[in-house]
Amino acid sequence: MEFISAENVSFYYDTDDEQQNSVRQYALNGVDLEIKKGEFVALLGHNGCGKSTMAKQLNAMLTPVGGDIFVDSVNTKDDKKTFDIRRKVGLVLQNPDNQLVASVVEEDVAFGPENLGIEPKEIRRRVDKALKDVDMSEYSKHSPSKLSGGQKQRVAIAGIIAMEPDCIVLDEPTAMLDPKGRQEVLDAVIKLNKENKITIVLITHYMDEAVLADRVVVMDKGKILTQGTPQEVFSQVQLLKKHRLDVPQGTELAYKLKCSGANIDKMPLTDGECIEMLEGILG
Repeated sequence: MEFISAENVSFYYDTDDEQQNSVRQYALNGVDLEIKKGEFVALLGHNGCGKSTMAKQLNAMLTPVGGDIFVDSVNTKDDKKTFDIRRKVGLVLQNPDNQLVASVVEEDVAFGPENLGIEPKEIRRRVDKALKDVDMSEYSKHSPSKLSGGQKQRVAIAGIIAMEPDCIVLDEPTAMLDPKGRQEVLDAVIKLNKENKITIVLITHYMDEAVLADRVVVMDKGKILTQGTPQEVFSQVQLLKKHRLDVPQGTELAYKLKCSGANIDKMPLTDGECIEMLEGILG
């Protein structure tokens, strides 16, 4: 059953051209997308393709100018249901500093539940659980300003978890992090999906992150270019390259070898799969 359903969704921003005339610039143009409960979806595309706009549509931060988005059968255009929708779909932004509001980690995580009117005893339980879920319990009394980028992002995720959403949308959460911070955040996201059964929509430009998803959705010029399992999507090397998109390094190597005549049935997605492929070719 679909938890989120986008039907022919369009959205534009009003911008000025060189003559200072108002121009409608479409960020989304006829998007159809379905996301099932418990699914892990990676959303890819180059800058300006509309993926960040789509992220904000999923929790009603923005609403369509054309078409509709339904979250658990509720239309995001229904102003009376905006609060309910945002309780179901949490949004984590690229820069964690934009979401951290308190001077102590546990107070920051408690901020959302407090605004929901949750009782103090229940808030305490949620904060403790959320910090445990992202492996940040030992930092509960720390100041967020003293944390690393990856730790800050995990605190931001914990703040969303504490509101107990069914889905978390992450808009390039690792873009500003070093490799260690990236891995910390990815581990937390995977744990939330696999163990807590939280629906994940991960917007990223890192191919090694996208291959971890159940399904990959590729956007281009405000439309969905292609979608499918990571294997199905990244096997379309020519299509992705035509639209200036990358593929995993192992897939790139396999594609070049296949074009040179090598017998390759299945494109590798990870380093391990690439090593197995090379061992098979070299005998």
